[in-house]
Amino acid sequence: MSERGGVVAAPAAAIGRDLEQKSPETQRRSSPPPPPPTTPCARSIPHPHHHEANPASAVPADVGWASRVPTTIAPLANIRETAREWNTRSLGARVGADAVAAASAGALVAPVITMIDRGIIENASGRATLGQSIRTSMWTMLFRPHRFVFSKPFALIFTLYTGTYLTANFTDTLTSTIKNLPPATTTSGLSKFALTSTANLSLCLYKDSRFTRLFSSPSSIPRPVPGVTYSLFAFRDMLTIFASFNLPTLLAPHLPVERLAGTFAEKMSAMSAAQFIAPAAVQVVSTPLHLLGLDLYNRERVGWAERWRKVRGEWAWSCLARMGRIVPAFGVGGVVNAGVRKRLVGMVE
Repeated sequence: MSERGGVVAAPAAAIGRDLEQKSPETQRRSSPPPPPPTTPCARSIPHPHHHEANPASAVPADVGWASRVPTTIAPLANIRETAREWNTRSLGARVGADAVAAASAGALVAPVITMIDRGIIENASGRATLGQSIRTSMWTMLFRPHRFVFSKPFALIFTLYTGTYLTANFTDTLTSTIKNLPPATTTSGLSKFALTSTANLSLCLYKDSRFTRLFSSPSSIPRPVPGVTYSLFAFRDMLTIFASFNLPTLLAPHLPVERLAGTFAEKMSAMSAAQFIAPAAVQVVSTPLHLLGLDLYNRERVGWAERWRKVRGEWAWSCLARMGRIVPAFGVGGVVNAGVRKRLVGMVE
């Protein structure tokens, strides 16, 4: 009976297995689920020799690994591309060139500006005339050069203009680094005006306060410089900085230098001519601001009509004197600073 039952059970089991193999629902339950895609790129790739009924066989074994590679390499490629956008080549040497150029220009212009600034302030305070003061300073520079160079007025002027040129140079270097421009690039944007003005205003206001006290009237008692004087000095310096560092770049394309005499056109470029013209021309406007600020310190209780008469009486000579100091300061000094920086940066490149 067991033998007979075994004979009957075997065909029944075979028939059951055959029905399960033919059932679509059974086929779906028995087939292994497809592996979840690890990335959006790991999609099922149809193959002409495979059926869609078997998703696991539609993706080769190595497609999952290959699809994960771009997700790792893409961020690194973006980082390398961002790094290539910054021009950091020989950055330390370029900063050193900026410092040497600024110090060279500052040392060149400091003697003349020291004499003129002292003369203007002593003339405004009544301590000495402009001519007397300049002659005294020139005698000291020629026959006592060590006393002149190591004096406080010379140190103040040297620090002022070296710091101003250095800030302008650093701004150009920073811009060329971030924007991947040639290292010798010079700019004229708002950032350069803001940074250079801030440095110049800070140093110049300190210099003016020290000069005003050092060379004030002998009969006056030294006192703090009033805020209105600082405001006038600040506005004066903003005009000068704009005319010295930003205006030449805008003015140079409109100067007809090539139409002038051949010798002048060969010796002077349009940019160099603009660096002389713009700072000197703005002194017509900035000189009365300077004189009014000095008069507010030297004469505390005076009416505005009297102040205006004094400013108007000293306007012409003081304007010429300030043109004489501004041409070396931002004309000659600007040309020397730009030329030395361009040459040194070219050597670094």
